[in-house]
Amino acid sequence: MSGHQRYPDQSMRFFFFLLVGSVTLAGSVAAQTAPDLTGGTGTIYVGGYPGRVFVVDEATEQVVDDITMTLDGPPSSMALSEDRTRLYMRDRTFEQLEVMDVATRRTIDTLTLSEGQTKVRIRSFRAAPDHSSIILLIDTATKQIDRFEIAPRALVQVDLATHEVLREIPWPDGEERVSVNMLFSPSGDLLYLFGDEIVALETTGFEEVERWELSQLDEGGVGRFNFGFRYDPNEEPGFYSGIFRVRDQVQNRSLMGIARINLAERDVDFYTLGPSEPVGSFALAPGRRKAHALLSEIGHYEFWTFDLEGRRLERRQAIDGRPRMAVTPSTNGQILYIHQAGDTIDLYEASTYRYLRTITLPGDMSQMFVVPN
Repeated sequence: MSGHQRYPDQSMRFFFFLLVGSVTLAGSVAAQTAPDLTGGTGTIYVGGYPGRVFVVDEATEQVVDDITMTLDGPPSSMALSEDRTRLYMRDRTFEQLEVMDVATRRTIDTLTLSEGQTKVRIRSFRAAPDHSSIILLIDTATKQIDRFEIAPRALVQVDLATHEVLREIPWPDGEERVSVNMLFSPSGDLLYLFGDEIVALETTGFEEVERWELSQLDEGGVGRFNFGFRYDPNEEPGFYSGIFRVRDQVQNRSLMGIARINLAERDVDFYTLGPSEPVGSFALAPGRRKAHALLSEIGHYEFWTFDLEGRRLERRQAIDGRPRMAVTPSTNGQILYIHQAGDTIDLYEASTYRYLRTITLPGDMSQMFVVPN
């Protein structure tokens, strides 16, 4: 016999462990190098304190630009233009607007109607689709020697090139409104004013051309129709979708549901889901087949997902939320961004509600937009 005895069973065991170890190591390396689930290739714009706009690359989740406002911040009532080329924001005094070009990420204009002893505060605004003018809801106060003269709240059209007030728009029925939600038609030929009814004004002389009652629906036993209108980048132009609440007069209870309004056809498609719950921050997912929302009560928070094609609540689940929060889907619809108060954006997987990670910003935020590239 040779002095070097061989043990086949030991050699085979060694080979087996080596093979298993190689496979395990390869799997570990693959897991480490596999890309995380990301939200898409868009850009996130976040209004920040004290007077900044943070630009976040959606794919890398990194802050790629930190823009300082020309006016005093923080930016409020941030609004993206219909063509997503301009970002409008109001300063902290409510007297000035700043216009930012999205492509260059630089301020291209500022606007104020205040002059001398007259202060004009901008309560809300809506820019025309062609950027030619902007509609402002304003309060005007003029300081006299012994008093302030307060003018009635007014709706005015302002030329964005010259900053001149082109006209004051008469209130429907001559009734002054404390607040107003506004929306231009896709072509810009109509301005819609929302309330218990929708009033359409042509944009040449701003005369009323039609009126559409929403306060009462042709539905037996159903009372007033309460609907909050808010901007949604995933909405189809000329349409509006959201949560509505009505009063069931027969059973004396409040109901909630989903409504979709076709402004051009003056049509409302709606369906109830059940008893009203404190659900808000409704946001359409890309493609408009689903929508997401948040239920928020003291110490209790939930994700809700609606199947819009199936006209049903698809899923709801409790989460560790915040006292103040909003939800925005990513550009590919795979991630839900939780944001609003504070300096963090929490990322959740849309299909499972699984928490993924957190983006930390250089400062507290005021508002956020997710824009496809």
